Amino acid sequence: MKDLFEKITAEFEAFQKDATAQIEGGNKAAGTRARKSALELSKLMKDFRKVSVEESKK
Repeated sequence: MKDLFEKITAEFEAFQKDATAQIEGGNKAAGTRARKSALELSKLMKDFRKVSVEESKK
């Protein structure tokens, strides 16, 4: 679970950096990377929810 949390944190930091570059600098490529990170974050969050529910049942 700790590894999953670290992946989520790293992906969020990448998203935040790219989204900021798009918003403040108008960088279109950064927008593409931010959208890709957002999709990956949603997958990781679903995985986190599954693992969290399993851990709470122990």
